[in-house]
Amino acid sequence: MKKVAVIGSGTMGNGIAHVFAQNGFPVSLVDISEEALQKALTTISKNLDRIITKGNLSEEQKQQTLNNITTHTTIQDGVKDADLVVEAATENVDLKLKIFRDLDSFTKPEAILASNTSSISITKIASATSRPGKVIGMHFMNPVPVMKLVEVIRGYSTTDEVTQQVMELSKQLGKIPAEANDYPGFVANRILMPMINEAIYSLYEGVAGVEEIDTIMKLGMAHPMGPLQLADFIGLDVCLSILNVLHDGFGNPKYAPCPLLVNMVQAGHKGVKSGQGFYSWTHGTKELVVADRFKK
Repeated sequence: MKKVAVIGSGTMGNGIAHVFAQNGFPVSLVDISEEALQKALTTISKNLDRIITKGNLSEEQKQQTLNNITTHTTIQDGVKDADLVVEAATENVDLKLKIFRDLDSFTKPEAILASNTSSISITKIASATSRPGKVIGMHFMNPVPVMKLVEVIRGYSTTDEVTQQVMELSKQLGKIPAEANDYPGFVANRILMPMINEAIYSLYEGVAGVEEIDTIMKLGMAHPMGPLQLADFIGLDVCLSILNVLHDGFGNPKYAPCPLLVNMVQAGHKGVKSGQGFYSWTHGTKELVVADRFKK
């Protein structure tokens, strides 16, 4: 695989483009908005500067990484020569199905089509294409340039050859791939989201406050970040979406999202991205400040 296209230039998309470009791959970064693409390039440039500050990258290597990225506002232009396409659009099944129908039309027949989805069925996504054997999940972790894991998800029809190619490619990026089969939430979110949901239930039922819940999990379980803080970083809307996928997929009430989470998302309190979640993110410091609603 020589040329890569990334669909979506948000947090995950620009991180994925960054990692491929830094490892020498020509990358086409695609989004519907030129403004979003320029914002993504600015983010990538700043993240490369952080790596330079740590002494792990030269200014010349930064420039080469940026030179490896071209931007496009149409899928057709961005993917026509791609050997691999990684879709990193919003976690919305209808949107992903439309994107994969388009990718199937606009890419060469031998191209591998991957999704960075964190929970949506790869088999369902593959059903929108005429090449289900070449559709696979590449679930990168956030922040992509830092986190080592790539969860590689095999759809029902994904071939052994494609799986092996993606596993080897992940290693070329300096990542550690781990293979999973295509069931709701895969491995990472099937385990993580019920924990986050239980933490929200503990708050909802008055077992403990926001700081106490996160402190207990950080100090008692050696988690680098408490589950409520992590939920804010992931996005409470994303957490709710994944829990709904688990609940619908398994039909098991243990995956039902906490009513508090539902209400917060409906109120527009989505965590870091909206400025308010379990913590307040608008005060401009690195200090953790519990949102007013949850202060004692």
